[in-house]
Formats: sequence, structure tokens, C-alpha cells
Amino acid sequence: MSTIKNQMQTELKSKIILNKARNHAFEYIDQIDNMDVFPSDENLQRLDHFDEVLRDNGCAADELLDTLHTYGSPATVAQTGGRYYGFVNGNVIPASLGVKWLTDIWDQVGGLYVSSPINSKLESVCERWLKNILRLPESTVAGFVSGTSMANLSALAAARFQILKNLGWDINKKGLNGAPKIRVIAHEQVHASIKRTLIILGFGSDNVEKVPADNQGRVVVGALPKLDKSCLVLLQAGNVNTGAFDNFDAVCDLANKANAWVHIDGAFGLWAAATESMSHLTKGMEKASSWAVDGHKTLNTPYDSGIVLCKHPDALVSAIHATGDYLIHSEQKDPYLYGPEMSKRCRAIELWAVMKYLGKNGIDKMITGFNERAKQLAKGLKKIGFTIHNEVVFNQVLISYKEDTATNNILDYVQQSGRMWCGGTIWNNRSAIRLSICSWMTDENDIIETINIFEKAVVSLTKKTTV
Repeated sequence: MSTIKNQMQTELKSKIILNKARNHAFEYIDQIDNMDVFPSDENLQRLDHFDEVLRDNGCAADELLDTLHTYGSPATVAQTGGRYYGFVNGNVIPASLGVKWLTDIWDQVGGLYVSSPINSKLESVCERWLKNILRLPESTVAGFVSGTSMANLSALAAARFQILKNLGWDINKKGLNGAPKIRVIAHEQVHASIKRTLIILGFGSDNVEKVPADNQGRVVVGALPKLDKSCLVLLQAGNVNTGAFDNFDAVCDLANKANAWVHIDGAFGLWAAATESMSHLTKGMEKASSWAVDGHKTLNTPYDSGIVLCKHPDALVSAIHATGDYLIHSEQKDPYLYGPEMSKRCRAIELWAVMKYLGKNGIDKMITGFNERAKQLAKGLKKIGFTIHNEVVFNQVLISYKEDTATNNILDYVQQSGRMWCGGTIWNNRSAIRLSICSWMTDENDIIETINIFEKAVVSLTKKTTV
């Protein structure tokens, strides 16, 4: 063991490994514009190099870094470029990437103030900034988790705790057996992460009271059932296909009169509140009880960066906190109280870096730019014969081309082109293609090239059908 320890100490002090990692990273950055947006078949096949028997004596650190770069880098998805439009995956802002590198060296455990005072401080700062730019109530607290899936889970756990408390039931002591029924109200376009969360928390998918959605995927307010204090109402800021926003103002007014809990799943769309031109989309969202949002989508922080926001701190803390005699609490923020993790990454530091670097005006300009590029893309695709299914209110563009077979063939063409990547979906029982503009790198020229790729796909399809 002493030999291995000496070797690792030498590698650490000499900076050999870190310098090699830096050089490989710089090479990756320099070639990003020339990379296939999705790996070629050849580079995917080269991943077989990793199928080896674990050695008895390991290998040198520089060898494994070289191997990872040689065979791994070409097999990555180049989402840090300007023409990746899949899954609402954001890019990473350079300032935040630099902070991530530094904090990786720190290797902090972010659960308690005593385990990382700097993380605790910057979580508190980010919480204040988020309340300000998202225009949320002063009582709101923030927990920094892995993504919106975990943020939704935390928020709905808080809702479950508070609703049952209002009904005279302490779930922490009595559990779910025999508990009063919670009515879950959600519309047809609820996101998959919400469906999964409802199952994990024991609500069950069959128990959801489903409300119709309109042709943009927004809840039909007039179709809501009569609400009461047993209700959990689920809304969304940014439909995953169309980018549409529910009518928060109207629904929250109805829910608040009934003392129901409203949760808004705003993975990428909640950030519209931070803009001047699109904040009207989130009108009334401050009347909700909880919210979930990602930093790594619209705000372009590194992965993973989710945020749960709740204006009922006691409900959130009571629902998800842990206890232990060995835990040392402080008068400062102990982050583990506001999320399900105790051993947690210090995500808020990277979020702080993005928000400080951009400022309010920079955040507004970047997010508004996504909308401008989405409108440019929709306009260009419409000119060459595509049907645009959505009102481009935020960053999503939902398209199809004639019948399903043609749409699917065009999707195959653009995905295999290597020059851009987007995904397919089903909309109103028809095949469609969804494009998400959410990278700071995407500019007007990227959109022009994307439109050209789609035009080539149409030409290729036409040639096949005329042969």
C-alpha cells in the first residue's frame, strides 16, 4: 500500500495527471466545432476497447487518461457545440466550467455547514438571488439537488407532508397506511418525471385526476374539478414538446381559495420569469406552493444542477430531513435539510458562478436569445414545407413533414448527418420532431445550417419517393 500511496502522492504533487487531463480537455474544446454532434458508427464501435478483463496490478494514471481521451472523447455527444437540440440539454458557460474544475479539487461534501462553509454560504446567496430574479415570495427556501426529477420528488414529498398535516395526519409518525386520501390533479401533458415521482411517493398513477389539455399542452382551467384542502395540483412551466405554459394565475387563485397545494414543474421554463419579454408567461406563479427548476438546462450550468423551491420551509424540512446524533448543525444554512442527500455535491457554487458572471441583464439576454433563435428556426423550416405545431413562446420548436413516414425518414437523415442532432416525439398521435434551443453557443449561423440540413433531408426524401 505504501508504494501505491507514494505513487499517488508523486502524481498529485507533480501535477502530471492534472496537466495531461487539461491538455486533453483543451484539445476536445478546440475540435468541438468539427466533431460529429452524435458519434459516428466507427467511433461507437471503438468503445469495444473498454471491454477488457480487470488487471491484477492496475495501470499507470497517464495510460488510463490517454485511453479515455483516445476512445472516449470521440464517442461523446457534442452538446457543448451549437447544433445539439435534443432533450433540452443545456451547454456549459465557461466561467462555471472553470469553477467546477476548481471545486473538483476542493472535493467538498456539501451537506452541512461544518463540512463546507463555502458551499453553505453560496447556497444562501443563490437562494436570495433566485427569489429575486424569479420573483418568488420572501419565505421561499431553496434546496440544491441533482435535477428537476429530484426537485419534483422533494417538493411533492413536502406537499404530501403538509396536506396530510392539514387533514390531521402526521405521516412521519404514522406512515401512509390508513392515511387520508390526497387528491392529485394533473393534466394530460404532465411530464414523465412527475409521473415517476407520483409512483415513488406512493400516490399511484391510476389515482391521478386527469384534466384535459388544449392544443398547446396547457391545462384547460374550466375543466378543473372542484378543489379542496386534500388536493395537490400539478402545473408546468414549459411543455416539453411545445414550450407552453399553464395559466398559473387562474389555477393558483382557485387552489388558494380551497387551501390546496400547487406545484409547478418548470425544469427549463421557470427561467422565463427572469426575462422582461417573456415574464408574462409565468404570471401568477408566485402564488404556487412549490417549484422545481434546472440550472443545467436553460441557465447553462454544468450537470447536475437542480433546484427545489418551496414557500413552506417547515413542510420541506419535515418531509425530507434526516436525523442523527453525530450530525453537527450550525446557525448557518445546513444544506442537507432542504434536499434528500446528505453526501452531496456543491452544485450551488457553479450556479452562483453563472449568475454572478451573467448578472440579471446577461441572464435575460441569453434566455431571450433562445427564443429568438427558436423563432428563426421555425420561420425557416416553415418556408421549406414543414408544419410548425406550436406557438413558439419559449425555446421549443415542434415540427413534422407531411405524413408520419416522411417525418421519421427526415429525422433519421438529420440524426445520421453528424452535423446536428434532435429527437422525435409523438404529438396528437402523430410522429413529430422536437428541437430545443438551449445552448449559449447556438447562433444565427447554426440555425441557418440546421435549416439547410433539413432542406437536404427533404431533397433526399423526394429523390427516394420518385425513384
